[in-house]
Amino acid sequence: MIKPFFIASILLTLVLTACEDEYAPKPKAYARITLPEPAYIAPNEATWNCPYFFEASRISYLTVDPRHKQQNCWYNIYYPSLKATIHLTYSDLDGNLSNQIEDSRKLAMKHIGKATQINESLVENDSMRVYGIVYEFRGETASDLQFFLTDSTHHFLRGSLYFNVKPNKDSLAPVIDYVKEDIRHMIQTFSWKNDSANAAAL
Repeated sequence: MIKPFFIASILLTLVLTACEDEYAPKPKAYARITLPEPAYIAPNEATWNCPYFFEASRISYLTVDPRHKQQNCWYNIYYPSLKATIHLTYSDLDGNLSNQIEDSRKLAMKHIGKATQINESLVENDSMRVYGIVYEFRGETASDLQFFLTDSTHHFLRGSLYFNVKPNKDSLAPVIDYVKEDIRHMIQTFSWKNDSANAAAL
């Protein structure tokens, strides 16, 4: 007959032995995302009825937000494969430039609670009369980048980047960087349609 103290000794030995094993947690890993080489296309000038031009990614689609069909030249640049959308809202200026800029700043600052850092960079293209500010957010914010562009007298365009997934900047980092580069290209190629000098430059 096995005595109780003998069983207890065996169990204690097993517990102590198990405790000596070292445990190293595996680092977080994310699925590798394969992104295509950037390539861009501009709207067809003959059919494009908005007062601005730009080049957008070939893997994106220009769509009208069904909630804002009555608004002229409000578009979404939609990336179905990346679940990303750049929302564009356009307004004519009527002596209200400072109000438009302040509204854009307020919308950007709504993310300050979640942002660990907000970087602002100026847009200044005198030859195309394109000026603005780009806001980039660090941290678990709903939007990763927002911007506005204006000629300071007639036109005002605001853009914001959102992903249709739960914010997780570690896993989304390659995609965020990819779309941000597309936005930078969009801004670099941006011009106003009703400016004859700008139209000729295209």
